[in-house]
Amino acid sequence: MIKASILLTLLEKPLLHYFQTGWPPIDDNLHLILLVVLLSAVFGVIFIIKKIRYSTLFSSQKVRIEIGKSRLYYPEFIKFTITNTGNTDVDFDRPLLVFDNWWMKRKFRISGVEGRNIYPLFLEKGKTHTLNIDLSPFYGYDRKLKSYPKIRISVFSIKGKYLGGHAVYIRKTLIKF
Repeated sequence: MIKASILLTLLEKPLLHYFQTGWPPIDDNLHLILLVVLLSAVFGVIFIIKKIRYSTLFSSQKVRIEIGKSRLYYPEFIKFTITNTGNTDVDFDRPLLVFDNWWMKRKFRISGVEGRNIYPLFLEKGKTHTLNIDLSPFYGYDRKLKSYPKIRISVFSIKGKYLGGHAVYIRKTLIKF
């Protein structure tokens, strides 16, 4: 509503001149064209900033995350690999494993493997950490997770900053979301 009232206020003078004389004013048309170009440039910059996250461009803590599957569909294991590609050492918290089904998500924090707690983990510059995750305990916890087509792993630093994530499809889907 506010946007419409602002637009009508800006267009009021050129529209009144046009209806009174029948001719569009040259000066006001130039201002209108400049207004449209300026607004589209502002919205374009906002869109680009949302697409490219400002914090990930200039961050010195960068990680590359990869997920491998034991099979193309219905895997029993997934292999989670994180590589520190940044300039500094990274201390990251427990990874977040998310089973994703359109509008329903189930989130699990991975503490470690075989009863050993290995997180939080300190990863030096250029080093790689690999973790094999068995999916059967998750399916045993909730049988509905077998129908979820997508798995996503997100990694956060100890301070809570999002470092990165990766997703893979483990079921056949008609539409990739």
